[in-house]
Amino acid sequence: MQMIPVIPERYLDPHQARTRPPTSYEDLLGDAIERAFGAGHWELDALVSYLNKSGPLGPNGQPWTAASYQSVIKTLGV
Repeated sequence: MQMIPVIPERYLDPHQARTRPPTSYEDLLGDAIERAFGAGHWELDALVSYLNKSGPLGPNGQPWTAASYQSVIKTLGV
């Protein structure tokens, strides 16, 4: 069987839906979420708890809640 070469940079664009560069807050939040996942915090309550310990703070400088996290992620995912 002959393999077809794949040129990853032609097909993989992780930011294809991005309409603007991320803000500093979005970068910080993304980094914190990646660290939480890396530490094994996959469930929403564990993730929210991790964010409240490590930062950044939630909207308006308040601690994260499950509802505020879901709202922010929904907004950022649009």
